[in-house]
Amino acid sequence: MKMRLLFAIPVLFVLLHSCTAEPLQDDTIIEEAQNNAFLEQEVLSIVNDHRVSLGLNKLEFSEIAYKYANKHTDYMIAKGSLSHDNFSARASSINSEVTVKMVAENVAKDYDTAMEAFEGWYRSASHKKTMEGEFSHTAVSVKKNAQGDFYYTQLFYQE
Repeated sequence: MKMRLLFAIPVLFVLLHSCTAEPLQDDTIIEEAQNNAFLEQEVLSIVNDHRVSLGLNKLEFSEIAYKYANKHTDYMIAKGSLSHDNFSARASSINSEVTVKMVAENVAKDYDTAMEAFEGWYRSASHKKTMEGEFSHTAVSVKKNAQGDFYYTQLFYQE
């Protein structure tokens, strides 16, 4: 019995110290890329035109959502890939600044035009559902990495 206990303690120690949890927030300093305001406005217009064609409301631009969309786009550029990493933290941060019922996001990469990004989202059932969802506000961040690839983050929320 004592032998098993003596063996179990080091094993437990190794297991506890080798497991790491994902941090709630990445403290890595991320360089801020330049926004492409033209593409951002184009995406917003195309999404709103699509929504109106379906009888849905136009989405209002949100500075709050824009701030968090920009941060996430910079994060994806630094990481070198698309992700929804830390989405819950973004949604909570938005909710801390404006009371929201729901938050959603679409991300994209490697589309040279706003229409290509929209069409990519439109062909995906989950992204299309987000674009056509019951939201009141949105913001789009479009930035280019050093290799010339565009990264897109569009955040949506319902007040």
